[in-house]
Amino acid sequence: MAVRHFFLILFVVSIWAFNNVAVKWGLLELPPLFLTWMRFVVVALILVPFCRVTRAQLPWLITLAFTFGFMHFSLLFVGMRYTDAGTAAIVVQLGTPIAMLLAMAILKEKLRLVQLCGIAISLSGVAVLSGSPTIPAWWVLCILLCSAFGWAVSNMIVKKSPPISPLTLTGWISFLAVPLVGAASWLTESNQFSALQAAGWHGWFGILYSAIASSIVAYTLWYALLKKYNVNLIMPYSLLTPVLAVIMGVTVLGDSMNSFKVFGASLVVLGTAIAVLNLRNLRMHARFPRLRRR
Repeated sequence: MAVRHFFLILFVVSIWAFNNVAVKWGLLELPPLFLTWMRFVVVALILVPFCRVTRAQLPWLITLAFTFGFMHFSLLFVGMRYTDAGTAAIVVQLGTPIAMLLAMAILKEKLRLVQLCGIAISLSGVAVLSGSPTIPAWWVLCILLCSAFGWAVSNMIVKKSPPISPLTLTGWISFLAVPLVGAASWLTESNQFSALQAAGWHGWFGILYSAIASSIVAYTLWYALLKKYNVNLIMPYSLLTPVLAVIMGVTVLGDSMNSFKVFGASLVVLGTAIAVLNLRNLRMHARFPRLRRR
């Protein structure tokens, strides 16, 4: 891998990690569902005018608007209101092993014993995290786990759906999620537009960073890198996201550290790495560097 591409990967992962900080800042001034709604509005306004969809793609996009737009993002933002940035990032990382289990149960994909062990380690990390004071109640953990489940289900849907370009997917999921999240915010929150009018830089930074930097810029760069290199070489770097989110939460937001959080995070990241890394392919890339490029 070229050195510039390595640093580009780290840049993308850092954008995603800092998104947790940006959202926490936004939540200081805006209700969580309304913040999610504003994120989708901005993304849709930027992307939808330039992205077309077909009738065959539309039912899949509507379903993804619920599982990815509402379940994943809305519940993530709600959960982050009650816990710190690093803890939320760690729990939502479980979406990867959950997706693997769903693929085994629904798509009949086979998992090796070592992968199942990795998934079990990840789940044990959540059990440890449940004892952390950064998770104030069991229902906060359930909200974040539902967010991870929404991400996992969305992956199953994308696997079965017709081909859709990444930016089209991002733009139209945002557009179709706007009424869903807007209705949820209207039913459960109050004084949203008054809060927006009174919002300072924290609120607007949370909206714009989450929409533009995290959704559009980072994913555009990520998919460009996936076109150059094999998935098995690129995907492991995404495991750095929760680690960096914890570090940024501590240094930028002053989040606390405790033994539950450190040990639970280590188990989640280690277990996910064991589950998703194809060590045989990684060894092959190391021995035959010419095979790294597609």
